[in-house]
Amino acid sequence: MISSSQIRAGRSLLGWSALQLAENSGVGVASVRRYETQEGVPSSNAKTLHALKVAMEGEGVEFLGDPLVNPGVMLHLK
Repeated sequence: MISSSQIRAGRSLLGWSALQLAENSGVGVASVRRYETQEGVPSSNAKTLHALKVAMEGEGVEFLGDPLVNPGVMLHLK
């Protein structure tokens, strides 16, 4: 599970637009934008959030902390 702030931060670390994240994850761009505007863990099914997470992890983003209490991200350069 990841939070909206982790989605925004991970995408920012990669220098990706919402469209790039959508294309790399298979999630619709409107959904990515909607999730990023919510607070906490976005209202979505676990499969969709997992797809976003996997797409960013594949590029070196590590999701840290508890997404509800202490969300964080780190980029591991390849």
